[in-house]
Amino acid sequence: MAQTVNNKTYLSWDDITILIDKLCGRIIEDLPLIDSIYGIPRGGLIPAVLISHKLELPYVNSIGKNTLVVDDICDSGVTLKNSPGIYTAVLYQKPETACFTPSVWADLHLGSEWLIFPWERIDSKEMQDYLLLSKNNVEFED
Repeated sequence: MAQTVNNKTYLSWDDITILIDKLCGRIIEDLPLIDSIYGIPRGGLIPAVLISHKLELPYVNSIGKNTLVVDDICDSGVTLKNSPGIYTAVLYQKPETACFTPSVWADLHLGSEWLIFPWERIDSKEMQDYLLLSKNNVEFED
């Protein structure tokens, strides 16, 4: 069960199972044309694989016309707004901060706590490392 400490909410695998079940129900109901699943690198990979297994749809490395693009959370919304694909899904939607609304989501996150998913480090910063580097004008090497 999720625990909140110092403005961080630590989600458990049981929380994720509940969210995946809820999200898959919405996908079946609202997006019947979905024929494959793609996960946004990092946060979306694990939820996408779990959805792929539950819905018995292939996980793909390229996005087609009816591919569902999955991420863990739509916080600012920039990642999903800039991603290819028509259909999008997240475990958590943050309507107060997002510039994008996914096709479906499992739950709304209306609080200001930083969500720590079980596949992340427990000492995760309140901004992902790649965003911190970008914010500090550090460029990545190819």
